[in-house]
Amino acid sequence: MTEPKITLEQWRALLAVVDEGGYAAAAEALDKSQSAISYAIQKLETTLDLRAFALQGRKAVLTPAGELLYRRARALVNEAQALETAATHLAQRHEAEIRIAVEAIFPTWLMLECLAEFGQSFPDTRVELYETVLTGTDEALLEKRVDLAIAGRLPPGFLGNHLMRARFVPVAHPEHPLHQLDRELDFRDLRRFRQLVIRDSGNRRIDSGWLGSEQRWTLSHFATSIQAACSGQGFAWYPEWKIRNELDTGRLKMLPLREGAERFADLYLVFTDQDYAGPGVRHLGDILRRRVGALCREVEATGEQLRGEEGHG
Repeated sequence: MTEPKITLEQWRALLAVVDEGGYAAAAEALDKSQSAISYAIQKLETTLDLRAFALQGRKAVLTPAGELLYRRARALVNEAQALETAATHLAQRHEAEIRIAVEAIFPTWLMLECLAEFGQSFPDTRVELYETVLTGTDEALLEKRVDLAIAGRLPPGFLGNHLMRARFVPVAHPEHPLHQLDRELDFRDLRRFRQLVIRDSGNRRIDSGWLGSEQRWTLSHFATSIQAACSGQGFAWYPEWKIRNELDTGRLKMLPLREGAERFADLYLVFTDQDYAGPGVRHLGDILRRRVGALCREVEATGEQLRGEEGHG
């Protein structure tokens, strides 16, 4: 097997010149002299016998060949960094910290139970939990800000295992005017009243579900939205398990919609990089699959809805 002609440091120099917008900024980012960056690029071009950059005015821009090198170099450097991280985890026998993004519709009580079991095996591993919505989960994976995610969809380039399906139901306070109509409702009825929706936590924010009401409050957290619904401030669709207590105690009541009375959302377990996942991340993934699977089988066998304490006022 032949030795690579280009070093990782040279590939990092190429990436830095592009990412930072020039040789001087790349030198500062890599804590090197500008002449060292220039030499690394010249050496790379000479060794490969091609031009990675061309001058346009006073600015260096990628040539078509340079664009290909940049894409491949990005993948190569990312792979090398992931390999080093995995080796560190193996040497330590566990990760110092695990970061998790969890779609907000996942049952909070179930996540906490899984973390409690995880803590028994990895008591010294810190856990950073991000509660995300829609594209917020996508971005956490794509930007590699987390090691593991429970996502409502699979971002491009990721694979995942199906965990469970969430059932959303439309509800309002029992004394809300919609309930006072005392008949089946349609979407024309809903348009006349305030709808409560949860904000996408990502930067690319997208909408999901029915959003036909002229009046709308957009809130960041389910707990706030549910409290608003319980005080009669509007109607909303919620995952049924998040409002089980409110339904049982009569603080919320399902709206009798003629159509659209329920909708479903699937949840997936996604590793940012399963090949290089550390022992703690893998163990937590196993716990989630096992506990969620057992709970779903129990629900299916008994015919009861998923229950648990979500802790809403």
